[in-house]
Parts: sequence; structure tokens; C-alpha cells
Amino acid sequence: MAAAHRRRSSRRAAPKRGPRASWKGNLRFGLVSFSVQAFNAHIQGEGAVAFHQLHADCGRRIRYEKHCPVHGAVSNDEIVTAHEYAKGKYVEVDDAELDAMRTDAEKALTLDSFIEPEDFDPLYFDGRMYYLVPDGDAALEPFAVFRRALTNEDRYAVGQFAFSGKEQVAVVRPYGDVLHLALLNYAAEIRDAADVAVDEPTIRNVEKKVRMAEQIIRSWESDRFDFASYTDEYLERVRDLIDAKLKGRTIEAPEAEDEPDVVNLMDALKRSLEGKHGGRRSERHTLPHSAAAHRTIRQPKKSARRGKKRRAS
Repeated sequence: MAAAHRRRSSRRAAPKRGPRASWKGNLRFGLVSFSVQAFNAHIQGEGAVAFHQLHADCGRRIRYEKHCPVHGAVSNDEIVTAHEYAKGKYVEVDDAELDAMRTDAEKALTLDSFIEPEDFDPLYFDGRMYYLVPDGDAALEPFAVFRRALTNEDRYAVGQFAFSGKEQVAVVRPYGDVLHLALLNYAAEIRDAADVAVDEPTIRNVEKKVRMAEQIIRSWESDRFDFASYTDEYLERVRDLIDAKLKGRTIEAPEAEDEPDVVNLMDALKRSLEGKHGGRRSERHTLPHSAAAHRTIRQPKKSARRGKKRRAS
């Protein structure tokens, strides 16, 4: 019995696997080039409750199969990629052939523009975010130098690279000890705001109303904003619902909040300034002085804003 216990205790725990890189390649600017790897900044599956479709009669999960109209269901290894060059006619092209069409320079993340943060419009973000870190010992020094230079100059870098089967435009910025890589939409992929804009109406007492709105903005402004204080309260209620159903209990839906009786815009502005806003402009999104001093959430360091533009060379 003791020997069996010793054998069990002598087994080493399997090493914990870290996240897998989503992309590896060279980061280039000018004649400088070094290896980097990109890790997804978004934790897959975090902050979501998955639901599946079931057959109501038997409770079995509904499956979606890849189907050939001639041979029925097919497996992934039987599927190839092809381009339709004419109606019903295709030419097969595999990933290796597509990759061979790119030069080594196109496979690298090549940065060719450096801009001030305020010159970048978040409208172009396409939602995919990554952390860039050096890949290998030889990349440690150039990575550190480049990150510090971006921080000191307070600049974002813009460039292109091959990713997910197409040429992507991206912005790179310093974020703590790493670089933040965000993929962008091309300008041609962004709808013109004029397509959906409406004509501004004629507003009575417009200057007074604007000044009151400005006062509300200033009164709610804080330099101790903590993004981590935002949580998905609805998700927590959904999890409580699922837990209650598993235990055979019932759970009551949250009571609807009383909406303030607002007659018009001027009334809403006045009552908001008086603190009778009726909503939940909560203090939870503002850190008190003591909490700010002892917070454990790590934020990226920001360099001091320079008072004047960089002198032209």
C-alpha cells in the first residue's frame, strides 16, 4: 500500500500549457527586422454561456453536417478549396499554393507609418486584438528598443501583413511590457456615415441646452476611470437561472427599474444636473482615492504627453 502511494506521489504533474500563438513572423520597420509572435488578447469563451439547439421530441443535439448533393455527408479531409471562374466550373487552389504567392516581405508585419494616437480613428478597428511579444532570444533587444521608442515618442505604428488568408492592415501600439496589435478594416470597407445621417433639427434654446449637457459631462468626468469595474450582470443572472433550473428551483426575473417621468429634453437636462437622473450613473466606474492607491489590476504605462509636435527634420 505504501509503495503504491509512493509511486503515485512521485508522478510529476503535467506542465501547464500556455496560450498558443495565433501568428508568428517578422516585425519590420526600415532595415530593422526581428521575430515576434501574436497571442489572442481575447479569452475565447470567457464571459459567455453557450446554448445549443436540441430536438424537442428526444432531446438530442442538432448537428450540422457538410453535405455533397451527390455523395451525402463528407468529412473535412474530403473537402478542397476552389474558385468559381464560370457558372458551375471551378479551379482548385490549396493553402500552400496561395502561401507560395507571397514574398517573405509580405509575410512579415511591415510598419511604414507612425502616427499620433489622436490621429487614429477607432472606427477602423475590426475587433481582432492580439499581444505581440518577442519570439526567441535574438528578438529580445530589438523588441525592447522598439517598444520603448514608441512609448517615448507617443506614437502608433501602422502597417500590413498576411493573416487569415488575406492582406491585413494593422495598428501597433505599446501596452505595458508588450505591444498591442489590432487588425483594422480598410477604408473601402467602412460605410460612409453620410449614408445614414439625418438632417439636424432646429432646436430651441440650443446653446443653453448644449451648455447644460456639457455641465453633465464635466460633472461625471473622472481621471480614475476603471474599465475592470464593468461586469456583465446579465450573464450572472443567466448563470443563476441555469443553476436554479438544475436544482429544480424557480428564480424570479429582476424587477424593472422605474423610468423617470421626463417631459422634455430641457427637463431631462435639469434633473440630470440636480442628480435626479433616474439612471444608474454609478460610482462603481470611478475608483475612490484609497482604492486607486491599492488596486491590483495592472494597467499599461502611459508616457507623458509632449507639449508640442515633433520638429520636422
